[in-house]
Amino acid sequence: MFILAILASLAAIGLLCWLLFTLAVFALPAFIGVTTGAWAYGTGAGIPGAILVGAVAAAITLAARHLLITFVRPMWLKLILAAAFVAPAAIAGFHATHGIVKHLMPSDAWQITLCVIGAVAVGITAFVRVAGMAAAPAPSGRDLARA
Repeated sequence: MFILAILASLAAIGLLCWLLFTLAVFALPAFIGVTTGAWAYGTGAGIPGAILVGAVAAAITLAARHLLITFVRPMWLKLILAAAFVAPAAIAGFHATHGIVKHLMPSDAWQITLCVIGAVAVGITAFVRVAGMAAAPAPSGRDLARA
């Protein structure tokens, strides 16, 4: 029974890490959606209105990222756009790693060191995913036949 609990804990940690790496790209749209929803609730929109406003703001942010990464030409501008979406993902990775590490490491120095490593790993993964959206599509067979 003890072994089963350890294996289940490792599986849960692995699932949560996979979820973190997969959803890190959406950290900025989620932040904007939650912030806008909280603002809407504060202005008297109520819970359904706040959820709707937050969801629309997150969707607009996500669509703007996709359109800007796709249609912006200069590479330096694409890197700035990617960095704008990667920075919140790295911050989320830092705090997610800290949530795990604070229960395992008594030393504050080691906690910060491992949290920075986690933030870098999540940031690199998010950057690769965002940069993958900006990659040019592969040429089709028709284009090769003309050459």
